[in-house]
Amino acid sequence: MAVTDFLCRAETRRVLWVMGGVFAFSILFQFCELPYGNFIGSLFSGLNFNRMNYVNTQINFTGGFDEKISRNDSIFSIESKKSGGNHSYDSSGVELLKPNTNLAPERAMEFGNIFKGNNGNVAPMLDEKNKDDNIVPIASDIESPPLISSPPRVDDNLIAPIATQIDEVTVIVVPLNSTDATTQLMNSPAPSVSHRHVDTDNSTALASPHNPNEATGLVRNDHALSGNGSTMTKSTPAARKASVEGVVSISEMTNMLLRSSHPSNLLTNPAWSSAGDEVLLSAKSQIESAANNISDPGLYAPVYHNVSKFKRSYELMEQNLKIYIYKEGKRPIFHQPKLKGIYASEGWFMKQLKESKQFLTDDPNKAHLFYLPFSSQTLEEVVYVPGSRSFDKLKAFLNNYLDLIKGRYPFWNRTQGADHFLVACHDWAPEETRREMANCIKSLCNADLREGFKFGKDVSLPETNIVSTNPSRSLGGNRPSQRKFLAFFAGSMHGYVRPILLKHWQNKDPMMKIFGRMDNHDYILHMKSSKYCICARGHEVNSPRVVESISYQCVPVIISDNFVPPFLETLNWETFAVFVQEKDIPNLKSILESIPLRRYLKLYNNVMKVQQHFLWHPEPVKYDTFYMILHSIWYNRVFQIAS
Repeated sequence: MAVTDFLCRAETRRVLWVMGGVFAFSILFQFCELPYGNFIGSLFSGLNFNRMNYVNTQINFTGGFDEKISRNDSIFSIESKKSGGNHSYDSSGVELLKPNTNLAPERAMEFGNIFKGNNGNVAPMLDEKNKDDNIVPIASDIESPPLISSPPRVDDNLIAPIATQIDEVTVIVVPLNSTDATTQLMNSPAPSVSHRHVDTDNSTALASPHNPNEATGLVRNDHALSGNGSTMTKSTPAARKASVEGVVSISEMTNMLLRSSHPSNLLTNPAWSSAGDEVLLSAKSQIESAANNISDPGLYAPVYHNVSKFKRSYELMEQNLKIYIYKEGKRPIFHQPKLKGIYASEGWFMKQLKESKQFLTDDPNKAHLFYLPFSSQTLEEVVYVPGSRSFDKLKAFLNNYLDLIKGRYPFWNRTQGADHFLVACHDWAPEETRREMANCIKSLCNADLREGFKFGKDVSLPETNIVSTNPSRSLGGNRPSQRKFLAFFAGSMHGYVRPILLKHWQNKDPMMKIFGRMDNHDYILHMKSSKYCICARGHEVNSPRVVESISYQCVPVIISDNFVPPFLETLNWETFAVFVQEKDIPNLKSILESIPLRRYLKLYNNVMKVQQHFLWHPEPVKYDTFYMILHSIWYNRVFQIAS
């Protein structure tokens, strides 16, 4: 009996050990493998899905609500569905929506976790199976912003023209031995960092000579780059020399444009169709089949790629185009254009579009395009933290605004932003809008293929330095026979090209008038008295000298590799301008002297013919800068629609 009792107790202990092991293993398995924490819950996960759908808390990207959590420098706000009241505003002045459950498809893919929603007003996603879904974002790693140096507010006259101080730039070497290689460069990822330095550029306003003290207040925000913590790779002069292999010439740009109006990867298919899409498709067909015998006394055919197509496209724009301007956003960053200074083009466009009765609509359902009405210049002045060396706050501000638009309206999600556009002249605009606004049509002064400018989608914005309420005054110049100088340049020594230009040509030849800064009155006189005006890039590819040269009937000589000139889809720039690669600066005089007199006279005559497209007027005039910018945006949108 004793033996029997001992065996029973031993067997009991063994059974208990086995049961304990099985229980521990099941707990571990559920913790590691089962999404809902227990076998039953995971087996009937649909119950949990429906239960989670009715949770009354939404995670919202639009900052400024009561409760906030922070992860990876991104602010997520938690807002109850039951909360009511009037609209509120965050510290940046962006009006906040309660709640924002309608994030864009790209944000949905970034943060994952798509739960089926019950809000009938949310915009369908581009993926058909998720078109009724609400997006609940969860924390995710976000790309760190690039670092930039603090913008020192200095007087440009204090900056000595030292040729040895050459800024360092990112180099992407892409051999251009074929069309495929050129396409690769145009579609390649752009550098993640902009390089800037603040000073006042020596360029003149398109008006009569003005008070120099007024110009001193126009601060150009070109920030020098700091390498601390940045992903940017610093280059050597040898590396810069090698980078010319990656230069896309104006001829290559033009040839690509003529071979195929727009790359196939830019074609978009909206999530659902609209009446506006049919208008755009019809316009596309009519432009492509435009008769070649269309004539207009106001248009000189040789300066256009195809004057008939341009004429027909322009007419269709006048007849059909409707634009909706979002009313969200508070001044001064939104809805308050700046009309003076080196970035004034964005302000004049905003002002004249807002005053337009022809192109605006109050019904967004009738719109073909949607305008994001912010000032990139004011954004930098108001939001940027001096000394922070970071784009972080500027990007966050725009992202908050964009999330508001996505949450309040369905239109962004219909095309993922392809029918939205912005007009921004500040040098930082490409970086500020690089990610969240990547699909927008961007009209940028800094139209650089290496900084993310998308050929066939984006629009090159003419940079115009304006100090007068009538920017079209003081035009014209001397006749060719009275232009006694071969070439002229004057300006600040920012960027790496201008110091090289002065090193080779300052005080070297009486026919080559190459200077540092110059009095504004003398600047205008030299432009009006020179055959060729040098438009050398600064820290960025754009320069107001391009517009100034045309205004004073001086043939522009553009020394700025990979710069996409304004209205390239319409104008044949090689008929009225000269393009010189940066590497050829030592040969500049021989290049210009090799141009025959007959050829120069044609260039000079054609400059006068295109002048109308580069003028701002107090009230828009047919074919002027306002209409040409609008046409470029219209034209690119028309040819993004997939047939």
